[in-house]
Amino acid sequence: MTKNLITGLDIGTNWIRLVVCEQKNGDSVPQVLALVKRQSKGLRRGYVINLEETTQSIREALDDAERIVRSRIRKVIVGVGGLSLGSKTAEGGVVASRPDSEITESDLGRAVEASEAALTDMANKQILHRIPLSFKLDGEKVLGRPEGLRGSKLEVKTLFITGGTQHLRDMVRAAEEAGLIVEDLVASPFAASLAVMTKVQKMAGCVLVNIGSQTTSIAVFEEGLPLSIQVFAIGSTDITNDIALGFKIPIEEAEKVKKGEGEPVGTKKKLDEIIEARLSDIFEFIEMHLKKIKRSGLLPAGLIITGGGASIANIEELAKDYFRLPAKTAQTAIATNSKSQIRDSAWSVSFGLCLFGVAEQEGNSFGARVTLKNTQKKILAWLKEFMP
Repeated sequence: MTKNLITGLDIGTNWIRLVVCEQKNGDSVPQVLALVKRQSKGLRRGYVINLEETTQSIREALDDAERIVRSRIRKVIVGVGGLSLGSKTAEGGVVASRPDSEITESDLGRAVEASEAALTDMANKQILHRIPLSFKLDGEKVLGRPEGLRGSKLEVKTLFITGGTQHLRDMVRAAEEAGLIVEDLVASPFAASLAVMTKVQKMAGCVLVNIGSQTTSIAVFEEGLPLSIQVFAIGSTDITNDIALGFKIPIEEAEKVKKGEGEPVGTKKKLDEIIEARLSDIFEFIEMHLKKIKRSGLLPAGLIITGGGASIANIEELAKDYFRLPAKTAQTAIATNSKSQIRDSAWSVSFGLCLFGVAEQEGNSFGARVTLKNTQKKILAWLKEFMP
């Protein structure tokens, strides 16, 4: 019997993480068949700078995964991170198309297209996700979906998650030269949110903080929907470097000390000061963005911290003190029905990509109204036109 394999590929700056899942009838979450982690080469702060090295890293991870599952892996869902990832909101409106003024699914699509036409500063960017945030019908806010209601003018406020054209092209090319078919491109913070955040948290209002090696990405949620996605050029490697410089020790030893695994190399007070100083830099970027979107201090569910940097000792307490909000590291056991349980939240993106793939198969948008399927095919076809 052919397995229904779903594969998530997280191409990070330091690590390639690939998760292979199988979705069986009756299972609420897919079963993890393989977890593969390989050293990543050819990237800097999420960008591909050496295509051949990145392709080789992906191929090595793919070979490992195929040995584990004893099956050929052909298709993959790729997470998109990097500094070019971001989001914009725009508004647009259309007149109802039916003579009886009943709003249809087609009207919703036209309204989203109208909001897209209002976007500015889109040079060298491509839209990954279009997420309608709110609707108005004849000037009155619509609670829920507007289909079936009657009115003259439909207006929509839409969140557009975007990525750099060159970056997307390079990611697709690296995966395909490694022998894979790219089914979808999904913003990494959005994928991670599917793996480690609850509906209750998203409804109340929260921010997912993914601290990677060279970048930190955030996704802000409210009323179940993402409001904003942003990436900052600072990550846990900066903390490691600071510790190495401060105590004059090798990078490998500094990494263990950062996680509380290594022997103390000096006073605990000095170590705490080094870690807190760099984390404060990361938190400052996040706070500035929350102020920009007018959500500072207004997210009852607080911060959910994931990624490799989530393993930093005392990070929850430091985040609580800085933001004066609840803060917790992401739950560690992501796939409880699997023989290979995922106990490190650094896998949240790659596993979240698998969850996204399951949702696509089942026609479930996780309540986020992400309009992806046709859009992604158009993006991938467009990108391939420019590949040699």
